[in-house]
Amino acid sequence: MRQTGGVVDGDRNVLALPQAPDAIELRHLRAFVAVAEDLSFSRAAQRLFITQPALSRQIRSLERFVGCDLFRRSTQRVDLTLAGESLLARARALLADLDDAISSTRSVGGELAGRMALLWEPWALASAGDADLDGIRAAVEELHGKFTPPPGVTVAPVIAGGVPALRVTPENPPDACVLYLHGGGYISGSAFGYRHLAGAIAATAQASALVVDYRLAPEHPHPAAVHDAMNAYLWLLAAGTDASKIIIAGDSSGGGLAMSLLLALRERDIPLPAGAVLLCPWVDLEGRTQRPPQESPALFPPELARRCAEAYLGGQPVDDPTLDPLHADLSRLPPILAGSGDAVRQENQLLAKHGKECGIDARISIYPVPTHAFHIFWTFLPEAMDALREIGQFIHDITDTPADTASGQA
Repeated sequence: MRQTGGVVDGDRNVLALPQAPDAIELRHLRAFVAVAEDLSFSRAAQRLFITQPALSRQIRSLERFVGCDLFRRSTQRVDLTLAGESLLARARALLADLDDAISSTRSVGGELAGRMALLWEPWALASAGDADLDGIRAAVEELHGKFTPPPGVTVAPVIAGGVPALRVTPENPPDACVLYLHGGGYISGSAFGYRHLAGAIAATAQASALVVDYRLAPEHPHPAAVHDAMNAYLWLLAAGTDASKIIIAGDSSGGGLAMSLLLALRERDIPLPAGAVLLCPWVDLEGRTQRPPQESPALFPPELARRCAEAYLGGQPVDDPTLDPLHADLSRLPPILAGSGDAVRQENQLLAKHGKECGIDARISIYPVPTHAFHIFWTFLPEAMDALREIGQFIHDITDTPADTASGQA
């Protein structure tokens, strides 16, 4: 007897098996597993880099397709129904097999490395040799223009203490705020370009973000960028944001600027933020420690770092303590989390070591991605997504904003 879409029982009768509705998408199953594992919609939303309302819609869609409730919800807790328990193990196995297949395929084809190299290519070409400033700036915007903020995140322009900025806000955020300082070697980059990365951090941390369009060198050398960052920070305080709810974050040169801001705030006895998040921070303007990885193209080579540093310093010596966090007194600074894996890895490790010697909570996580500022590839790079999850948890911990109570929902 030929069988199609069924099995044969002991009496040789064909038992038809119901098939999964074609409308069920992988994102529905991933959303279900994330909520089932955490028994929390807010924590699951952070893991998936989506807003809580968007996650709820995906769960409702899945329940509609399978025809039964998978969770019991109340204002205090979330529990699996018997139907949800039945689906969980099978969904986990299905997703694990699929992820393994995709991972193996990408490993063989080098898809992720190739994709990053292709995205970096305009920057690499523009910054090679006698780099043209306009070309570098255009290449940075072209790179970031390939990405958009996560769904459910709104972007609005503001003037923060006289400084142009963008406020990036997920749905129903708590009162925590990330003051984001973009990278670009102090000579390029913009708040508009970096709104996608700031949005991803805001979504995973369930916090708002203020992305500062600080002035760039060489037109505006140091300390213009520090003054702009300071004014934006003071604006947040004046607007009623408590310092204990503010996190300073930045990538590459933005990470170095974040350290300069922390030191400048402490020097002026201004209330310090809850902490700082540094993404592949460039903190050694003298280039004493930079070591481009052998297994990756030097996208931020020492010669380019030297030219950027010269433009930023504008002839000033690197003897201002706010410019050299590797040797400055870091005592009394708030907790710092750095993530790296590329040419600035050694200086990042030295920064964490120096911070601990100064008595502060300074940590570094090394990710096996030798490209600079790998966090910008959060839409497709697993290590970047892992790093953002770590950042989100760090922000929750230091601002004392538990994930379950951040939005007032279970």
